[in-house]
Amino acid sequence: MKKITLAIVLLFSVLASQAQTASTPNTTADKAPDEQESLAKTYLSQIMGVALSATSNMKLFHFVYDWIGTPYHFGGESRRGIDCSAFTKELYSEVFNLDIKRSSRDIFSMVNPVGKDDLKEGDLVFFKIHSRRISHVGIYLGNGRFAHASSKGVAISSLDDNYYSRYFYKGGRLLASFKNEFTGSATETDDDKNN
Repeated sequence: MKKITLAIVLLFSVLASQAQTASTPNTTADKAPDEQESLAKTYLSQIMGVALSATSNMKLFHFVYDWIGTPYHFGGESRRGIDCSAFTKELYSEVFNLDIKRSSRDIFSMVNPVGKDDLKEGDLVFFKIHSRRISHVGIYLGNGRFAHASSKGVAISSLDDNYYSRYFYKGGRLLASFKNEFTGSATETDDDKNN
C-alpha cells in the first residue's frame, strides 16, 4: 500500500512540475536577441575556456565550435579531414572574408610578427614542431587558447601546454596590405604531419 501511495504522490509531483514549466515562458525563442547572444557567449566561453567580451567576434567562435572534432588529414580541405593551414585558410575566408595562402610558412609571410603577450583574438600563432621551419599554424582565441587542426583533429589548445609552449615560434597579425588586396593563392601544404 505504501508503494502505491508513494507512486501516486510521485506521479502528481511530476505532473505538477511539468504544468508549472509549461506555463512559464522560458524558451530561447522568447528571449531578446541581446539575451540570446549573451547566452551564446556564456556557452561558448565555457566550452572553449575563453572569456568572451562584448567586442568578441561571435562568428569566429561559432566557426571554431562547428569544426571542433573534424579529423586531421594531411592535405585535407574538408569536413572529412583537414590540416592546420587549410583550417586557418577556411576560417579566414568564412569569418574575415580574407583569402590567405595555403601553407603555414606562406601564411607567416603575410603577417606582422606579434609577441605572445600581445596576441589578440583572431591573430595567428605559428609553431616550429620538430623542424627549423614553421610547420604548424592556429588561430588565437584569447586567454592563451588557440584553435587549430592538430593530429587529433580540430581542437582548442593552450599556448601554456608544455608541448605547444616548447614549439611556439611567434604570433602574427595579418598585414594591412593583405587585408586590402590579396594577389594570389599558394597550393603548397604543410610539411609536418605530426602537428
